[in-house]
Amino acid sequence: MLYISGEKMVKSMLSAEILSHKIRKMSHTKHEKTSSKKKHQYKGVNCMKATGIVRRIDDLGRVVIPKEIRRTLRLREGTPLEIFTDREGEIILKKYSPMVELTAFASQYAEAMAQSTGLLVCITDRDQVIAVSGGPKKDYLQKPVSRQLETLIGERQIVTAGKDDRNFIPIISEEPEGVTAQVIAPIICEGDAIGAVALLSREPRIKFGEPEFKLVSTAAGFLGRQMEG
Repeated sequence: MLYISGEKMVKSMLSAEILSHKIRKMSHTKHEKTSSKKKHQYKGVNCMKATGIVRRIDDLGRVVIPKEIRRTLRLREGTPLEIFTDREGEIILKKYSPMVELTAFASQYAEAMAQSTGLLVCITDRDQVIAVSGGPKKDYLQKPVSRQLETLIGERQIVTAGKDDRNFIPIISEEPEGVTAQVIAPIICEGDAIGAVALLSREPRIKFGEPEFKLVSTAAGFLGRQMEG
């Protein structure tokens, strides 16, 4: 059984707090630059393909996105979309993730947690993993989150489980084998569930308890407050 002492957990939290002060300025600078970059961000979408679907605008200015596209792109009721336009009359809709603005900050935070615990840390938005530390990044980074994790985030549940428990869920759809224990907490910002923090272990016969639960809950709460700020 893994045990993280109170002293070690406090050091972990303190290191994350100190780290947040160091990169808070970088986070705000990134946020300011984001607005100017967004004007041209849609031009990077160079692999668009025609769907052959035409929709008319109704008398209220609404357009219905076909069910097949909503299912494929995981567009749920209430999913925020960014709207881009250009001089050629193109209108592009893009899924909006507020967590993208904190990608650099989330990466630094995940690294601090991984160094303090020696475990694998993943931070996600509602669509994909945006930060990984403590393990091979290629296995998780920018991979779509699993349907189970998407549901857990939406239901705002905190899960502590071992691989043989019924409530054990994969982080990504095709998760590598070997994960034996997990703690997952949703990130809440201004009342909306926008992502999750996951602490994972690959050590055999390991069980997470109260220290890991508090550590992940604190991390999720802190990231949510950063978004609000």
